[in-house]
Amino acid sequence: MAVQDITPNWVGATAKQIARAVRRGDASATQVVADHLDHIDRADRDLSAFRVIRAGEAIVEAEKVDEQDDLANLPLAGVPVAVKENTAVAGLPTWNGSAAARTPVAESDHEVVRRLRGAGAVIVGVTRMPELGLFGTTDDETAVTRNPWAPDRTPGGSSGGAAAAVASGMVPIAHGNDGLGSIRIPAACCGLVGLKPGRGVVPCQLGATDWFGLAEHGILATTVADAAVGFSVLAGRRPDKLVPPERLRVAVSLRSPVAGVRPDQPNRDAVGAAAKLLAVAGHDTVSVDPVYPTSLGLRGIATWLAAAAGEVEAAGLDPGTLQRRSRRHAALGGWAQRRGLVREQDRTRWRERSVAFFGDHSVDLLLTPALASVPPPAVGWATRSWRSNLLTCIRYAPYAAPWNIAGLPSLVVPVGLRPDGLPVGVQLVGPPGSELLLLGVAGQFEMSGPWRRHAPDWPRVPTPAG
Repeated sequence: MAVQDITPNWVGATAKQIARAVRRGDASATQVVADHLDHIDRADRDLSAFRVIRAGEAIVEAEKVDEQDDLANLPLAGVPVAVKENTAVAGLPTWNGSAAARTPVAESDHEVVRRLRGAGAVIVGVTRMPELGLFGTTDDETAVTRNPWAPDRTPGGSSGGAAAAVASGMVPIAHGNDGLGSIRIPAACCGLVGLKPGRGVVPCQLGATDWFGLAEHGILATTVADAAVGFSVLAGRRPDKLVPPERLRVAVSLRSPVAGVRPDQPNRDAVGAAAKLLAVAGHDTVSVDPVYPTSLGLRGIATWLAAAAGEVEAAGLDPGTLQRRSRRHAALGGWAQRRGLVREQDRTRWRERSVAFFGDHSVDLLLTPALASVPPPAVGWATRSWRSNLLTCIRYAPYAAPWNIAGLPSLVVPVGLRPDGLPVGVQLVGPPGSELLLLGVAGQFEMSGPWRRHAPDWPRVPTPAG
């Protein structure tokens, strides 16, 4: 009779479980990473989450983790992590979403990558994004990245590859960045926890202008605890123990920042479910709408356009080599800048108004929908018109951008499923410095209404040999 192989497969484990096992000597980083690389090799054929997989390099780096004498102070010891392709990883080009925008091989890691490695993480590859990170879907001429929950739907963007990788178990956590919702939108599409820290909490150093100060690096994860440890590492802090917050007063709003765009019934129901979870946790809710001035949407779009123009100019890119939608976006961005439509004082004014919202209404946090509708189809958006891309992004994901402009911390957390079986989430927004409070409330959601950590049928791992 054959002896059953009972060697555990670490695919599907949380980052905290993996790190704890590696620190204790119950698992080797090499085996953990090998398990995940095997799964990536199979799964990414269907999902196209990765631009580059660092199989050989990752094994060597995992072996170096195993060789360290003291693992006690490594909060991500042996944890496989993916990095978004617009963030420098030593030894790789920085793709920025397309071959046309790719920069030369990086000689050193970006600071956030350095911090991940310093915490014991192993970088298994870089994940796909739309060209220049401009849009809320992820595809190019080489591949369409797909949502593990429904392959005919997008995982969102621009950190779409990161979200698809985490939701399918290819990595337990992934790095992303968020200029107008690029972490929170994919998190909502793929049923994940997605945290965008507040301005200045994590070093940005992204592109020419950090998207005029709108962009931040953050984490996508399947659990609040993993999101918290990932955030602590990126912020250069010792991991904080999340404390369930005592009685809070939370503003609840369905109002869309974009006139004429309303959340569909599943997203309205998600906010209602989240309000009930807040009540279960002992918090009070009050219906209060932020006042989104018409100028906010117009200036926000102008800044979005100008960010593209700035990236193209700073990198010395030939606009003719970019996708048609990106060329149009950047050209309009140049026009917006020349017309004086992108002004720091407008962003400062909205930030001041947003911070005052919490004091004026005596609320601690704001609860909104994460999305307005179902994620769009997973198709070749890169070949479609700029107008089609723009309207699709605005109509399905209008809720994230105001908080980039304000520079406030915000988080998406799952709260259930739509009738079509796709996950649905909500957004929590807080005043400056409230990242741990947001995570603490998300942890209470997870305790009262736990969610499925991975998409159905994922991760697909071999069964033990018999």
